[in-house]
Amino acid sequence: MIEIKGITKRYGEKYAAKDVTFTVNAGEVMGFLGPNGAGKSTTLNILTGYLSATSGTACIDGIDILQDPIGAKAKIGFLPEQPPLYLDMTVKEYLNFVYDLKRCKLDRKKHLDEICRVVKIRDVYGRVIRNLSKGYRQRVGIAQALIGNPPVLIFDEPTVGLDPKQIIDIRNLIRDLGREHTVILSTHILPEVQAICDRIVVINNGEIVADEKTENIARAVEGKRRMTFNICGPRNDVLKLLKSIPGVTYAEVIGNRDLDSTSFLVESDEKIDIRKPLFFALAEKRWPLIGMDVMGMDLEDVFLALVDKNAKKGVRKGEKQ
Repeated sequence: MIEIKGITKRYGEKYAAKDVTFTVNAGEVMGFLGPNGAGKSTTLNILTGYLSATSGTACIDGIDILQDPIGAKAKIGFLPEQPPLYLDMTVKEYLNFVYDLKRCKLDRKKHLDEICRVVKIRDVYGRVIRNLSKGYRQRVGIAQALIGNPPVLIFDEPTVGLDPKQIIDIRNLIRDLGREHTVILSTHILPEVQAICDRIVVINNGEIVADEKTENIARAVEGKRRMTFNICGPRNDVLKLLKSIPGVTYAEVIGNRDLDSTSFLVESDEKIDIRKPLFFALAEKRWPLIGMDVMGMDLEDVFLALVDKNAKKGVRKGEKQ
């Protein structure tokens, strides 16, 4: 449904996007992550036709956004970070205005009624937008994106500034929309991506650094296993033993579990299973191992690791130059 190939945007010697390539399949909800200045907005602006690329192509359902902008944009519903609302209009006036602006051919009353039902703004349909809460304004912004029933929806930071209840409501709405639309969700809020998205693309310094299904995103980070062990024995001696096990790259005390046991965090090379040698080493010392837990990386850990890895790569490139 969405195909971006080799998108590059250069301002003089500065790259806002560099060889960005990814696809989004029909019916997929993709999270687009990256720190400030990473290239998210540049990529989305090129995809939606608001900005031209220095090189590369962006297609919506096979239509190139630059060769046929009207045809491609007809397939996109876009909610920018600041919803494009006319505050002096009522919700009814605004949605009818957008309906006319998009030259929508669907039955006006039936279509707008259905949108208002989906985004839950029927109770404010006759109110002036200026007087609505931020949560309702976001809903009106999503409603304008849905007019014309476009197959592709793009949301840029849709929950910024909302209270916790409003955030949950908008998340649920986007999840429901993902059942019938292809969705790109650009956000800084990591739990939001885990709750909504099927797939995650991470961009940093204008380059894609990861593209994985949400449940597999940790695979994008090469590195270490993390485990906790609950061991009965002299704390300092146990710690020394842990550090001596082949494959262990880091170990620390993280607290007391019981009166006679201590919890340790251990990181090891992902290619080496330290559990058997550790078991035998502890048995030889007669220090009981009474608990063990494998710690998976959460999305925040993965995101920070990817960004840090890419930043170091950029520094090394700079040093060579």
